[in-house]
Amino acid sequence: MRAAREAFLSTGALPLGVRPLVAASWRRSARSGVDPDDPRLEPSMPDADLDAYRSQHPLAHALPIVRDLLVDGLDGERAVVAMTDEAGRLLWVEGSSSVRDAVGRIGFVAGAVWREERVGTNAPGTALATGRPVQVLGAEHYTRPVQTFNCAAAPVRDLRTGRVLGVIDVTGDHVAGSALALSLVRASAAAVERELSARHVTSRAPGEATPRLDVLGASNGLLHVAPAPGAVWPRRPGPERGAHGTSSGRLSLRHSEILLLLAAAPRGLAADELAVLLHPGELSDVTVRAEVSRLRRVVGPLLGGSRPYRLAAPLRTDLDTVRDLLAAGDVHAALTQYTGPVLPRSSAPGVERLRDELAAEMRGAILASKDPGVVGRWLASDEGGSDHAAWRRLAVLAEPGSPTAARARARTALLDRSLR
Repeated sequence: MRAAREAFLSTGALPLGVRPLVAASWRRSARSGVDPDDPRLEPSMPDADLDAYRSQHPLAHALPIVRDLLVDGLDGERAVVAMTDEAGRLLWVEGSSSVRDAVGRIGFVAGAVWREERVGTNAPGTALATGRPVQVLGAEHYTRPVQTFNCAAAPVRDLRTGRVLGVIDVTGDHVAGSALALSLVRASAAAVERELSARHVTSRAPGEATPRLDVLGASNGLLHVAPAPGAVWPRRPGPERGAHGTSSGRLSLRHSEILLLLAAAPRGLAADELAVLLHPGELSDVTVRAEVSRLRRVVGPLLGGSRPYRLAAPLRTDLDTVRDLLAAGDVHAALTQYTGPVLPRSSAPGVERLRDELAAEMRGAILASKDPGVVGRWLASDEGGSDHAAWRRLAVLAEPGSPTAARARARTALLDRSLR
């Protein structure tokens, strides 16, 4: 990896073997003018200003959770736990005193800014740049002073708006480069998001409900929301009255696709972007605008602006719920919530991508599980029944000589013959 980085710095070419995530980050770092030997750190805030700033930041409420799940959980390991704000400024850095001293010498201290365009490829900065959990190992860091460390980070979002509030990071030696570290930061970020969302829910006016869209295993989405006065509510089969004054109604497939795609893109989508995500061929902007106009008459104020199209309020989906459970490591609960593929009748490219991503995440968690009950539940589903790798996994996990082990071996042999 060091040789690949040197080749990139001298020629601009990327040798084979560099992960796409890292390659893209190196390119951004180079375009930003980051010095690979001497990154330009933004000066840290004075202590008094930093204390006042972070006490008012939304992530201040998350500190007890992060300390419980990560700082205490990694006690005794050579690692530190950090939280940044949405601009990459380190709010807190806690953990191993020896590692804290070591990272302090390269400027990884509370108050410093670790955005990618300032210090190059690093887990907190790259997580902010990509909006997704990342892990950066040793020489994958763009700047030399950081290459003695590994780091794993995940963004924390406001579930109401989709806005990134900051990042949770683990930095250190081998433990920070493990799969466990990445799983821990993802689970901690999900726990923080739920806690902040719950704090908001308890502070809302009584009876106000959070809109929800169910899309798993269903031909059409089911929307649960408190409709605005005068809204024309979908009539297939609802509306049905629910808790807190909500109503539930079945949407058309096209309206389900649009709402799901907008929920997955909190910054919004232009008409041409939405057209590409909705149809594998040609779809005119006029057609998209007409569909959105009809949807607006159905869902009322849930749908916000039109330049770009975006939701006016956060919309939770059952897809989000499954991902939160997977991030928390609760595969049993995720399987319970995963009632089938995302809108299985949809051929919209954007929906197909979400469907494939969630199915891959589910299958990956199941194949990594050491619980034969989890693997057995997957194999009992329509989607998992012919999963060759899962049958092999069950054969390994089941008690030798048990009926489950015999059945798993028999099904594996049958699939071997059919698949040649």
